[in-house]
Amino acid sequence: MKILFIGDVVGSPGRDMVKEYLPKLKEKYRPNLTIINGENAAAGKGITEKIYKQFMDWGAQAITMGNHTWDKKEIFEFIDGAKNMIRPANFPKGTPGKGIVYINVNGAEVAIINLQGRTFLPAIDDPFIKVDELIEEAKKRTNIIFVDFHAEATSEKQAFGWYVDGRVSSVVGTHTHTQTADERILPKGTAYITDVGMTGPYDGILGVERDAVIKRFLTSLPVRFEVPKDGRTQLGAVLVTVDNQSGKATKVERILINDDHPFFS
Repeated sequence: MKILFIGDVVGSPGRDMVKEYLPKLKEKYRPNLTIINGENAAAGKGITEKIYKQFMDWGAQAITMGNHTWDKKEIFEFIDGAKNMIRPANFPKGTPGKGIVYINVNGAEVAIINLQGRTFLPAIDDPFIKVDELIEEAKKRTNIIFVDFHAEATSEKQAFGWYVDGRVSSVVGTHTHTQTADERILPKGTAYITDVGMTGPYDGILGVERDAVIKRFLTSLPVRFEVPKDGRTQLGAVLVTVDNQSGKATKVERILINDDHPFFS
C-alpha cells in the first residue's frame, strides 16, 4: 500500500500546483491512496465545497483539515455530507463533521485520522487521549492507520509520534508550512515526519505576502495577510509504503517540488 500525502494547500497557487502535479506524482509513484490537507485551500484560510470537490475530481480520496477548519462559514452547510473530509477528531463533542474516515483501497481498508495539537493553538480536547480511543476503534477494522497531526510545536509532534509508534502506520505533521528533513520509520514500525510542508507560494512567508509579515515584526501592528496570486510556487508531500497485513510502514519518502528542487518524472 502506497499512500501519498500532500501538505497544507494554500490558496489558488497551491490548488494550481495540485492540479498540475498530482497527475505527474501519480504517474511516477503509483500511490494507491492520495490524501490532501486542505485547511488553507480557500484564500489561505478554510475550504469551500467547490474546492473540496475539485480536490476529489483531481484524484484525492480524502481531505484532512486543521485549526482553520471553520474559517469559511459555508463549511457548516456541507461538512456532514462531505464523506471523505476529516476534521480534527479532538474538537469538542458535538462538533460537525468527523475525525476518522475509512477508505477501501483494492480490498484493503485504510483508517485516516486527523488530530490537532494544543501547544500554541486553541485549547481543545487532548489528542493523546483521543488517539487511544480512535486506534482501538480502527483496529477492529484494519491495521492500516494514517494520522495527520496538525500541530505547531515540534516537541508535541515528536512526542505524539513516539506515543503511537507501532500502533499506527504513519504520523505526518502539518500546520507549520515548512518541510522538515526528519522523515524516518520509528523502531516499532510507524513512519514519521514532523512537517510535510506546504503547497503554494514559494517566495512568500508561510504562504502569505512577505511585506505584510515583515511589517508585523517591525511594528507589532495588525496587518492583513494575503496569499500572493503570482510568483513561484512549491509542493510539499510525503509517500509512505505500508505492509497491508501488519500495518507497519516499510518506507517513507519526502517529496519537495520548487525551482530549487525541480520535479523529475
